[in-house]
Amino acid sequence: MTPKKLWIWLAVVMVASFAVLIFYGTEIYRKIPPIPEKVVTTDGTVIATEQDIKDGQNVWQSIGGQTVGSIWGHGAYIAPDWTADYLHRESVLLLDELAKKDGKIYKDLPDDEQAKYQVLLKKELRTNTFNENSNEIVFSPERAEVQKQLAQYYSKLFMNDASMAKLRDQYAIPENTIKDTGRMAQMNAFFAWSTWVCITERPGDDVTYTNNWPHDESVGNVPPPSLHLWSGFSVLLLLGCVGLLVFSHARNKEEEVSEILPLEDPLRNMKPTPSMKATLKYIWVVALLILVQMLAGVVTAHYGVEGSGFYGIPLDQFLPQSVSRSWHVQLAIFWIATSWLATGLYIAPAVSGHEPKYQKLGVNILFGALLIVVLGSLTGQWLGVMQKLGLVDNFLWGHQGYEYVELGRVWQILLLIGLILWLVLMVRALLPALRRKDGDRHLLTLFTLSAVAIALFYGAGLMYGRQTHMAIAEYWRWWVVHLWVEGFFEVFATVVAAFLFTRLGLLRLKSATNSVLFSTIIFLAGGILGTFHHLYFSATPTAVLALGATFSALEIVPLVLIGYEAYQNYQLSKSTKWIQAYKWPIYCFIAMCFWNFLGAGIFGFAINPPIALYYIQGLNTTAVHGHAALFGVYGILGIGLMLFVLRGLYPDRQWNDKLIGWAFWLTNIGLLVMITISLLPIGIMQSVASIKEGYWYARSAEFMQTDIMHFLRWMRVPGDILLAAGELLLVIFIIGLKLGWSLKEKR
Repeated sequence: MTPKKLWIWLAVVMVASFAVLIFYGTEIYRKIPPIPEKVVTTDGTVIATEQDIKDGQNVWQSIGGQTVGSIWGHGAYIAPDWTADYLHRESVLLLDELAKKDGKIYKDLPDDEQAKYQVLLKKELRTNTFNENSNEIVFSPERAEVQKQLAQYYSKLFMNDASMAKLRDQYAIPENTIKDTGRMAQMNAFFAWSTWVCITERPGDDVTYTNNWPHDESVGNVPPPSLHLWSGFSVLLLLGCVGLLVFSHARNKEEEVSEILPLEDPLRNMKPTPSMKATLKYIWVVALLILVQMLAGVVTAHYGVEGSGFYGIPLDQFLPQSVSRSWHVQLAIFWIATSWLATGLYIAPAVSGHEPKYQKLGVNILFGALLIVVLGSLTGQWLGVMQKLGLVDNFLWGHQGYEYVELGRVWQILLLIGLILWLVLMVRALLPALRRKDGDRHLLTLFTLSAVAIALFYGAGLMYGRQTHMAIAEYWRWWVVHLWVEGFFEVFATVVAAFLFTRLGLLRLKSATNSVLFSTIIFLAGGILGTFHHLYFSATPTAVLALGATFSALEIVPLVLIGYEAYQNYQLSKSTKWIQAYKWPIYCFIAMCFWNFLGAGIFGFAINPPIALYYIQGLNTTAVHGHAALFGVYGILGIGLMLFVLRGLYPDRQWNDKLIGWAFWLTNIGLLVMITISLLPIGIMQSVASIKEGYWYARSAEFMQTDIMHFLRWMRVPGDILLAAGELLLVIFIIGLKLGWSLKEKR
């Protein structure tokens, strides 16, 4: 197929996909569960107001939000999912209240009478009592009494009741996480409403707003038929599309490897421009961020076994788990993104052979802006979680409470401005090459478009406000996390890798161009609408579930041929003698292929079908996928791109292969060991518990604090040590390029 036809197909895929994504986004807006003006009892007593619920959401965000347990399954893993926990406790207490209403004690009743109250319980909880005319949710006196008891329970937990000290330790929640009783009352209102969404049936339907999630058979939350139907369809579609892809690849496969290989490195004599040299400081910052992110991960992991400290040090009093986890996630995104931005800034002048006026100044200004955003946002998150900011100031400067976009709104805006500045710097350097319209214009155009998408799609995170409905905020949040991080960064990386190999003369330009365009079409065909697979149970309509299941299956299709890509990269690493200078960057690309198949492919698809995610959303199975995909794919790829840049900045000397080799293997082996002997077994055991007992149980202290779970959490240590050693050696290697110990004889 010609590049022109491939461009047409790419345009069709993107326009159609975004049209559907936006259309069903409007459906989410239209069918969101109501936030009532008031929650009242049948006698008119006001339990909570709309403003209480909205302010309660902000209180929850201010303590770390999705870094302290989760809501609707999205968030951290040490504390419970608060909606599942609340629902289970509510059902137990409400059974007692319903029996007490008849003058009976529920636990003393025979099974047949208990069955009667279990039926009444389901009717009480599942009936939608929202009155659209009065804009009120109406609760029975018994349910209102239960809410009062639960408010007392959560107040004791999040404040300073001594009887909750052990449970706080198990959940890694510091004493006085919330210091004000007014704020606590508001968060209780938010917990009650977000749980009401999980158990209340949609008008005219027999499933809840969250498609019967979380699993809890005692209240009738069991998988609806739609979950089975669309899960089965997604598997069949995957098998069919895999067959078509393999057939298409076999039929249209072109030999991409160049028939005539250069006798020496084509980039060897390229003189880095001032702006290209200025990217070195980005790499030094990446090295520093890797170390800090690693330390934040060590602290966060340790909170799983010692929730109130670090080997006896009361660390939670000045660095709570919610802060260390936020920093761990945010720093990963920062250093990965920075390595990719540095690669773009380096490649643009190298490709065009043009150094625009003041380009170095722009690179330096962007560097300063990124430092301000990184340091400012991390400081703001700490101030927010430590309850040193008001709710409005926390949203602007502190902790937004949403996973992966924790940074405050001001820092979001500044980061977006920084990305736009990066785009301007890239485009102005690339313009001469784009105007030439030579053989690599297709790759250059796709490279530029992916850079535009990276700069602009982060702006989706600005589409929700401080008190935006959770279902809508989740919709836009996943635009950032899925489309920005997992989508257009992937396209950017694919194009950059192809560009590097064609510039080295190892790949034929025409076949590499067609391959990249075809891969981009296949990836985005599933990837754009695959965003919906994150939203199965976030109070969205069933149509979102159907689309998410269908198109997330298509995301796996291109990974079927990942072994071919890895083998081709391995062949390239052996193709000529001079290519040995690029051995470790290429090995990073090979490792990325491995992690793409295992982390994004196998571990990703294991949790993507609706029926699977229904039971295991937010368990350690998600952590398995997250670590293997975020670090294994994007992190390792970022390191590989960074090494390519360093190769160009230090062109005249061979590298210390032992040092970088140990760094490479320890990093990859450590990640694999950590996942397979700790996170994965914990996730599997949680999955079994969720299926047998209920989702609340799989996340409970009762289950997670057993001896076997403690043992498995401690089993992270060997893998963590190997991974940390690999990252440390990588940083030592980067420093050694400047100071000499990472360099050997002349090339």
